[in-house]
Amino acid sequence: MSPEELQTILQEKLSDCDVQVSGDGYHYEVVAVGERFAGLSPVKKQQTVYGCINDLIVDGTVHAVSIKTYTPAEWSELNS
Repeated sequence: MSPEELQTILQEKLSDCDVQVSGDGYHYEVVAVGERFAGLSPVKKQQTVYGCINDLIVDGTVHAVSIKTYTPAEWSELNS
């Protein structure tokens, strides 16, 4: 699966977030920015994204994923 295909899937399932995916088709890095992450623990943030692609992980389509999640304010601060 290409990073673009995974990004499309995540963007559809996390439609209220901005999602960027990079990788080599085997290892992926996901960056998701959305207000939905406000107030969630780091584990809950990860679970939110994993829940969208769990079937792809289970069937081996997606092997390794690094996930970074931010609220819009956190993302703005990080990139200022």
